[in-house]
Amino acid sequence: MEPENQTEVSEFLLLGLSEKPEHQPFLFGLFLSVYLVTITGNLLIILAIITDSHFHIPTYCFLTNLSLVDIFLSSTTVPKMLVNIQTQRRAIPFAGCLVQMYTSHLFGTMHSFLLAMMAIDGFVAIVHPLHYLVIMSPRVCRLLVGGPWVITNLQSLVHTCLMAQLSFCTGSEIPHFFCDLMPLLKLSCSDKHTNELVVSAFGIVMGLSPLSCILLSYICISHEVFKSPSAQGKWKAFSTCGSHFTVVSLLYGTIFALYLQPASPTSSQKDKAAALMYGVVIPMLNPFIYSLRNKDTKVALRKLIGKAASSQF
Repeated sequence: MEPENQTEVSEFLLLGLSEKPEHQPFLFGLFLSVYLVTITGNLLIILAIITDSHFHIPTYCFLTNLSLVDIFLSSTTVPKMLVNIQTQRRAIPFAGCLVQMYTSHLFGTMHSFLLAMMAIDGFVAIVHPLHYLVIMSPRVCRLLVGGPWVITNLQSLVHTCLMAQLSFCTGSEIPHFFCDLMPLLKLSCSDKHTNELVVSAFGIVMGLSPLSCILLSYICISHEVFKSPSAQGKWKAFSTCGSHFTVVSLLYGTIFALYLQPASPTSSQKDKAAALMYGVVIPMLNPFIYSLRNKDTKVALRKLIGKAASSQF
């Protein structure tokens, strides 16, 4: 690489989902609606859990954290994308790009870890119901939630610090709607060997750890459920995990469907599709999945909305 092709880049250009002007009004309306539904739905879940003492148990502690992470994850990318569509200015400062990369990886990875913690919670509730409150003590819950927050922050910090040391080519255009790690790394003109090793190492550990916890939990749950002679007991146990299983299937099903395919020139489109699914669509669907499939949550939401309506009169 010749020296004149390298410079201190002060900003990047986010190419977004489409560069065609006729698509912009539709995309703006669509993602504004999705974002408003995401924020409203997840806030309602959080308020319903906080205001009802019956929900002050570990299961709903994890769900509250999941809703918070969904709000932050969606807010990391969607508002900037909406501003870019509306103003037709696609530039993002280098520092802003690093911040967006940090937060998107932090909340995206934390989302996976929370799903793993919820799987462990479900395992304890079904396999050891009589000892549930002893095993899932407040101290254990704090460790299960706090530990992943520390680990995911560390991962994001390492990636961001390594990225900040790289040089980038002039005219840097990111074929994405936000500053994701891999599209940004591809634009660098520096030696990326260390970064790529760290990405691979973290990818294996941070990707397989939550998935392994989820799979092992469901294997143990299935084993315990099928030992039950009662069909009603089996149905009740599976329905308890139904919401969680739906979210896990959406998340990992999308990842496997997109990436367990031969390499192709449309890899950037796959990256966008995966990012849209886990960063925009799933955070919007989570409140519906957990409220529609959970009778207690539906009752709490009705109470909350009823209180809000009555206070207006």
